[in-house]
Amino acid sequence: MTQTPGYPAPATVQRRTALVTGVGRLAGLGAAIARRLAADGWDLVLTYWQDYDTRMPWGAQPDDVERLTAELQATGAAVVAVPADFEDPQAVDRLMAAVPDQAGALQGLVLSHAESVDSGILDTSLESFERHFAVNTRASWQLIAAFARQAPAEGGAIVALTSDHTAFNLPYGASKGALDRIVIAAARELGPQGISANALNPGPVDTGWMDAQLREELARQQPGGRLGTPADVAGTVAFLLSAEGRWVSGQLVKADGGFSA
Repeated sequence: MTQTPGYPAPATVQRRTALVTGVGRLAGLGAAIARRLAADGWDLVLTYWQDYDTRMPWGAQPDDVERLTAELQATGAAVVAVPADFEDPQAVDRLMAAVPDQAGALQGLVLSHAESVDSGILDTSLESFERHFAVNTRASWQLIAAFARQAPAEGGAIVALTSDHTAFNLPYGASKGALDRIVIAAARELGPQGISANALNPGPVDTGWMDAQLREELARQQPGGRLGTPADVAGTVAFLLSAEGRWVSGQLVKADGGFSA
């Protein structure tokens, strides 16, 4: 990981710094979260993995990371973007070993990366099942633990994006369910360090995976008549990472416009 031009040395950094995972596309939740945090005065370490996007219906958009980084830097935020394949058990160690040289201590961790390939009880392959748990569960636990080990004396905040989708999306839903339990454990175990931890379920948000029929169907199920947007999700994340939001901890927060009511 190379030093981003203009990034101040850790000793001179006064702003808070957050690690946001899964920031590979301008249309994604991770990008919206990064934009909101930058606007709120955060510096950012971002991770992405374009091989995953290549396998998805929306395809890889190789210029998006560079464009987003430039956009965020234009707001005054210091930004480092790092490719990270969280299926690799060593990826988190490599990432966290490099972070202090680039950004100093982290006060925020947002887990918005995911492996998500639809399949059910009868047609999920062992390879797919294991990949989902490696990326969504094991790597998230590794990131939470690594974040806690380096957290400054004032602590910090963790937000992990989750989902209650299970039927016909078995490996994704099961791996996210396990993540929820890890987050609850983190709230209890890391609370004495001043670290809050919450799982955030945003409900259905179209970041490029819905067709027109599905968008219309889901919008009809929303009490407000519209789907959530990435900016809606980003606002909730920003609150949970803020000083005011850190009293909320150990919760599965449903910020879904009433979809689950």
